Amino acid sequence: MKHGKYGCGIDMAKEKFDACLGLFDINQGFTKVSVKQFPNTSKGYLEYLEWIKKQCKYSLPVFHLMEATGIYYENLAFYLYKKKESVSVILPNKAKKYKESLGFKTKTDGVDALALSRMVCEQVLTLWQAAHPNLYKLCLFTRQLENVVVQTGSVNNQLEALSFSMYPNKHLEKLLKQQIIFFDKQREELLETIIKITEEDEELKRKFANILKIKGLGLQAIATIIAETNGFELVENISQLVSYVGYDVVENQSGNHVGKTKISKKGNSRIRRCLHFPALNVVRFKVKPFVQLYERVYKTSNIKMKGYTAVQKKLLVMIYTLWKKDEVFNENHYQDKISRDDEKEPSFVSASKKQHKISNDNDKKNSFISDLQKKQKKVAPVKTEATQDKHPSKNRSMPSFV
Repeated sequence: MKHGKYGCGIDMAKEKFDACLGLFDINQGFTKVSVKQFPNTSKGYLEYLEWIKKQCKYSLPVFHLMEATGIYYENLAFYLYKKKESVSVILPNKAKKYKESLGFKTKTDGVDALALSRMVCEQVLTLWQAAHPNLYKLCLFTRQLENVVVQTGSVNNQLEALSFSMYPNKHLEKLLKQQIIFFDKQREELLETIIKITEEDEELKRKFANILKIKGLGLQAIATIIAETNGFELVENISQLVSYVGYDVVENQSGNHVGKTKISKKGNSRIRRCLHFPALNVVRFKVKPFVQLYERVYKTSNIKMKGYTAVQKKLLVMIYTLWKKDEVFNENHYQDKISRDDEKEPSFVSASKKQHKISNDNDKKNSFISDLQKKQKKVAPVKTEATQDKHPSKNRSMPSFV
């Protein structure tokens, strides 16, 4: 029997982690070698590598696999990365589906580690890469900024509700106003820190300046997208990026049943949220090619949110293109490519070539602007996400991104 590789599944927790080492042969046979538990400390990481060396009797490559469990996996993953070990990190839902396919019904740390060990032995997974220090800082601060904005909205809602209470309480009203002042101060400090991080890094400063040429797109949205994707480090193409964020279109059809077609929303929700208001802005400022895309989709579907969601996706793709090519945004340059780019990706609506032409009728323009201004007054809080119904799509699979 010829052996292929070792695979070690790691189930992470706050204070400990369970490891299961398996052996995979060329006939696709899996053999469990050993299991052991280690503390989630630097000493435990050292013991883990020594244990691996003792258990591996053959000179074969060793692959480590763990789930992205909060931030508890990061120290071990970074430790193995610095030791030049082959380590992969997957989303918990992907590990869960694989475990169910094996028929495991028991849920324990040891069983989870065993399933991960078998998974890394049988599959070729993308190797994990440590985030750039500045991008990691951006990720922490942009996420905290989002949390502060959400909490500010929550306290504002409480304050408004208190004004309609049967017995208004001045003391409680004062406390809520103090919280709002505190959150406003924190938000300003976080924004200043984000600006400082981008200005201290010459590459970030240059690329951010290129993308900020898009009128209506702010620094916070760009920082969130770049931080959440680690500077598009592992993104190989546009389809992968669209799937990672959750803008890929999925169909629901079988036999005579034809269900709703919509975007999957199975992706990074933070990026989708941060693109909501920029999509409204670029349309309001009539930035090409986004306003043409919005008008075409709205004209066909008569649903504004479909148009705005299409613009969100286009903004994401535009940021990715400018970042990878290190180019300055030029709306006249990208206007000519709008039709060809839309044909490469699943469409949000099926439109003919005639429908792609933008009407120059002044009455329609005035009506469009009036409707858009009404929409601006009804903008939802930060948590609001675009909903989609009945989006026709092309039969095309989207690769997942971890």
